[in-house]
Formats: sequence, structure tokens, C-alpha cells
Amino acid sequence: MMAPEGNAPARGWFETRPRLTPTAREDDWDILLGDGPVVATAIHDGHAIRPSLRPLLALGPDERLREEDPLTGLLTEVGDVRIRVPISRFEVDLNRPRDGAVYARPEDCWGLQLWSSPLPEREIERSLQRWDRFYGMVADLLDRLLERWDAVLLIDLHSYNHRRDGADGEPAPQAGNPDIELGLTTADPARWRAVTERFSEALRATPVQGRHPDVRANVRFPTGGHFPEWVYARWGSRVCTISPEYKKIFMDEWTGTAEIAALRDLQRGLRSAVDAVRPEFRRRA
Repeated sequence: MMAPEGNAPARGWFETRPRLTPTAREDDWDILLGDGPVVATAIHDGHAIRPSLRPLLALGPDERLREEDPLTGLLTEVGDVRIRVPISRFEVDLNRPRDGAVYARPEDCWGLQLWSSPLPEREIERSLQRWDRFYGMVADLLDRLLERWDAVLLIDLHSYNHRRDGADGEPAPQAGNPDIELGLTTADPARWRAVTERFSEALRATPVQGRHPDVRANVRFPTGGHFPEWVYARWGSRVCTISPEYKKIFMDEWTGTAEIAALRDLQRGLRSAVDAVRPEFRRRA
């Protein structure tokens, strides 16, 4: 398996006393540790930008929020281990390789003019240090979990916009925009096909605002993201990564207003899906 990317060591973020415990508090992420094989992450949920970068921003907070994944942190409740990143993807994108994790040009971030002037190298390096710390922490976490469990289920949570023609525009066609897209590009089918099918079926069986959701795999994002690819390159089929991409039917993507009833239904469906496959992830003998 490949070595961890970045400069942060893979060990040292956690200790066992006898349960897994962080060695120190980190502002780069919020983490809750329970005893179980399910890890749920919301790495694009955050909106915070560090003070030294704020004077350089050309993009307003509403525009940034629209491209972030607000409220996905609430869905991490399904995890035994829950990780939410409060830092905006516009500071550092943890779902991209290290050399592309800082958006320097409009073509890096959907044509948006993010910065009023080129970023100083010292600021880029500070952002990449966050990337290094996160990947070092996850490497340590999964190494330690795999000492206790035969396999780990990683739920990598995201969301996406479907009303890009404006607040009053028509939503994108359903054919190419499922309510829940499951990124399964690194879920080894030889080992995990039955698990991913059962997971999908449980999501479909749980109504969202009175109707069964459209759940499909690898439709909008057929190549997946860097985070699950890195996990697979390091641990292979010992980690089953499922990346749910929720269409923003649980909020108004233009105003940021949450649709609480829809969000609760989605939480219920995700909990049902995780419960349906949990027996496949057993403690090591």
C-alpha cells in the first residue's frame, strides 16, 4: 500500500486508554469517537476562512456557501466515528490531491473569481499544512480501527446543486440528477457488491417527504474524488467507502434555508442503510 501523502506523520494523533482517544484537540476538524467500524465524514460542510485570507477574498459568503456542503455534518450521526471539517473548501479542498487542494485560479473552482489578487506562497503553505494534518490524522485513525475490525465502512458525505439557472430557474433534469448519488468508484465489487446493493435498497425504501428517493450510483461524478481514492490506494478492500452525494432537496441552495422535514427523512434513510450493512463489519478475533 502507498505511504501517506503530505508531511504529517500517520501515527500520533490518537492513543488507546483502553479506548481510542485523540492526543490533542485540533481546530481543523471536529471528531467524536465511538467504538465501532463505521466512520462518517463531512469534509465540505465547513464555511470558515482563516482571518489572514479574508482580506484577499473576492467571492462573497453567499456564493461560497452555495458551492459548499452545508448541513452534511448533521448526517454524520450515523457514524461510530464522526468527523466534520469546519474549514471551507475554498481555503483547502480535502477531496483533491495536495497539489490541487488550494484554489488558485478561477478554473480551479467552477470559473469563480475567488481571490482579489494571487495568493502569497506563505498562505498557500498554511492551507496545505491543514491538508497534511487531516490526511495524517485519517491515516492514523483507520490504521488503529483496522487493528480492531476486519473492515471499516467509510461514509464520505457530500451534496450538490441542481438549480444552477437561478433561484427562479427550473431544476436540472432528474435523469442526470438523482436525489442521492452513491459514489462507489472504490468500493471493491468483488468484496462489497452485496453491501452496496443492500445499502442502496435501504435508502430507496425510506421515503423523503412522502416519496421514495431516486438512488443511483456514479451518475454525476463517475470518477469519484481524491479522498476515497487515497483511502483505497492505502487500505484496499479493507475499507468500503460509500460517498453519498445528496441533491440539495433538503435546503434552498440559493438562500441556504434548510428544509427540516426532508433533512430528517434523509437522516432516517441513511441510518437505515448503515444498519442494513453493519453486520458485515466484524470485530477482529
